[in-house]
Formats: sequence, C-alpha cells, structure tokens
Amino acid sequence: MRLLIVEDETDMQEALCYGLRKCGYAVDSTGDGADAVELCEINDYDLVVLDLNLPGLDGMEALDRIRSLDKPTKILILSARSELADKVLGLDGGASDYLTKPFHFEELEARIRVLLRRSFIQEEAVLSRGGLSLDTNNKTASFDGAPLELSRREYAVLEYLMAHMGRAVSAEELLEHVWDIETDPFTNQVKVYISMIRRKLAAFTSENMIRSIRGAGYIIDKEEKPC
Repeated sequence: MRLLIVEDETDMQEALCYGLRKCGYAVDSTGDGADAVELCEINDYDLVVLDLNLPGLDGMEALDRIRSLDKPTKILILSARSELADKVLGLDGGASDYLTKPFHFEELEARIRVLLRRSFIQEEAVLSRGGLSLDTNNKTASFDGAPLELSRREYAVLEYLMAHMGRAVSAEELLEHVWDIETDPFTNQVKVYISMIRRKLAAFTSENMIRSIRGAGYIIDKEEKPC
C-alpha cells in the first residue's frame, strides 16, 4: 500500500519513512502542507500520515484541502497537539484517526493496518484464498501452513491483489499503490514481480492463481477455477 508522510521535522520524517518501508509500504514524503495537497491531487494514496504543525500551510488547512479532492484516502493525524479540542477538531475535520506525539512506532503501524483494512472492506487480519494465506499484521505469507518466502515488494504486490480479490488490477494501479513516486511509470517491474510471485506459488500449487486479463491487468479469483 502507498503512504504519504507529511512531517516537517527531518529526523522524524526519515525515521517514519524508514520504519514504514521496512514494514513493506511504498512511502512518499514531504515537510510542506501545500506540497502534500499537490501530491494528493496527482497520486492516489491509500493513507496519509499528517502532522499539524507545518510551515506555511497549516496541517488543518491541508486536511481540509485534501478532503475537498473527494478521494477515499485515509488520513491519520500525527501531532504534538494533545488537547481534546484539537483531537475533536481534527476528527471532525475529516481525519480517520488521531495519534499524539510522543508515540510508539508499533502503535502507529497498528493503526495504519486497521485503517487500511477498512479501506478495502477487509475485517480480518488474514487474507485467504484456497491454501494461500497472508497475515497482514505480521506481513507474512503461507500456503497450507508452510511458509511462502516473499520479498517485501513481492508481499506488497500479492497483498494488494488479495485485498482486491475478484477484480482485475491494472499494472498502472499496482504501480500507483505499491511503488513510490520515484518509480518510472514505464517500467516493467510489475510484470517482473508478478512472474517471480507466480514461480514461488508454483512450488505449492499447479493452479495459476494470478491470472492475466488482456487489457485489464491481473486478477486473483475469489474461488478456484475448474480445470
């Protein structure tokens, strides 16, 4: 899933990006509220982590402008403003959640997981299809109980397809949500990663779980197709 971190403190921004990338997310970042709004206009982020004390355009104003774009982006406010009135103002202003500083990274990542599950109408932490299971809390995969070893990017691609099971997902959509802003839009990385995931799945099943649909993209069917 693709996240945008809006944090003007350089050390904090770098730490958040590092930690969330290690958790398997594609992460863009900025320390400027106006830049954050522009990035949200251009890209479809699954979730924005937004500080309120920003130079120039204040975080609350950035929140209002992002919400005016009428996109289903989840927004988690991460702020030192800890008064109840600030929390109520942020949540009433359109934030999906509010976490005050200082905080534990594990709690932030847990809140992000919960918000993303809501984004995809996913109530359970484990995504399953046949023998394939993905634990979205631990970012691990298994097939019939045996570990399925995936790189972080392979896991992210498979998780996105599983979260949208039954619907064709285009290569462009995968690039938008699994890769960051530095990625060449004309890259063939999606095709390469799909091929690598298929090879790993082939060690467990003869079924082609990730089907290609010409002109539409890739799909994991909700039920196994008959031979």
